[in-house]
Amino acid sequence: MTPHCPNLGCDFRHCKAFVVKDGRFYRQSEARFIQRFRCTKCRRKFSHATGTLEFGQKKRRVNCQVRHWLCAGVSMRRCARVLNINRTTVERKLAYLAKKAGLSQKLFLQQQRGQVMHLQFDDLITSEHTKMKPLTISLAVDAGRRYILGAQVERIGAFGHLAKLSRAKYGPRPNRHVKALNRLFKQISPAVAVGAKIESDEHTFYPPVVARWLPGREYQRYPGGRAAIAGQGELKKGGYDPLFSINHSCAMLRACMNRLIRKTWCTTKRPERLQQHLDVFIDYYNQVYLLAK
Repeated sequence: MTPHCPNLGCDFRHCKAFVVKDGRFYRQSEARFIQRFRCTKCRRKFSHATGTLEFGQKKRRVNCQVRHWLCAGVSMRRCARVLNINRTTVERKLAYLAKKAGLSQKLFLQQQRGQVMHLQFDDLITSEHTKMKPLTISLAVDAGRRYILGAQVERIGAFGHLAKLSRAKYGPRPNRHVKALNRLFKQISPAVAVGAKIESDEHTFYPPVVARWLPGREYQRYPGGRAAIAGQGELKKGGYDPLFSINHSCAMLRACMNRLIRKTWCTTKRPERLQQHLDVFIDYYNQVYLLAK
């Protein structure tokens, strides 16, 4: 298929009649020849890869494999060993896959506009290099269809018996939990129906955020239960769990993302990398895992 001219300054960029073939080049990563084109008006040369997220990549063949392994409980370093590539390559692939997943998730939420009738949300606590530097992951799911609607990462202050040690070693740490919740609800609010039911636990930060972004919806809160040994500590014991969908999704995140597994050597060093990893997993979960069931 003949593409359009990618030159934004070309007056004929929307007309394919002025685009002609202009030789080809050999793409070593795929072991095949790629057709090159030329616009006869602006003289711009291009191919199908021009302007895409894959432009300039030399190892396209491993994109799908990296995505698969990063969503299967494998660390970035082990993924590099399995695929016989450099760890830096995996890091770059993660950033690329996150951009692609972000575009896919944005389109997915547009398709779900006004269709979410049962929303559940909660927070998953992890750490940045050490438990004295905790992170929160604000997560929202469609409880009826099990879709993960979004997740946002932010830094929070240490709490419990580590709070004093954290302040002494790393200084005061800002609590940006509410910022993560606001970003999450800004992202998913168009997908929530007017008559939707919203459920969460009894965290004090939740009611003002729900009232701001989803006013008029039925909002019900439940007391948090004790964690079961199974399910990475996210599933609850004691019989019926009214928040099973969100708790099960949190357990899936901990099981399928190595950096979130409890008692693991693999920890997050940079929160932005955790956000990228979450974006990749959410897209994989919605577009591959749920459809394959």
